[in-house]
Amino acid sequence: MQIRSAKELVAYEKSYELAMRIFRLSKTFPLEERYALTSQIRRASRSICLNLREAWAKRRYEAHFVSKLTDCDGENAETDSCLDFALECGYVTIAEHNKLAALSSEVGKLLGSMLLHPEKWLLAHN
Repeated sequence: MQIRSAKELVAYEKSYELAMRIFRLSKTFPLEERYALTSQIRRASRSICLNLREAWAKRRYEAHFVSKLTDCDGENAETDSCLDFALECGYVTIAEHNKLAALSSEVGKLLGSMLLHPEKWLLAHN
């Protein structure tokens, strides 16, 4: 099956799922965290799939594609760190943290595979 849209990528589907699960969970964070951890974890998690869409649009040029994938990977790492803060601050349970961290790890592996073999995803020049 040929992938026609970034939305069809497993990495996109999983990163979107991660962002939405974090959004729902972060609604329970204290109001004092609204402009700190709540905002940060939402932005970082959303940026994974948003940057993946940009990477897909830039796959005509390997350097641009890899650069945006690297941004995705960085945002995923930031999301994971935010999850650690949420756990340490008592805003999420260990079980919630472990599920979301596992999903973040899965996204990281998918992105890593794309970064190791970007040529599989690039558009052919005519």
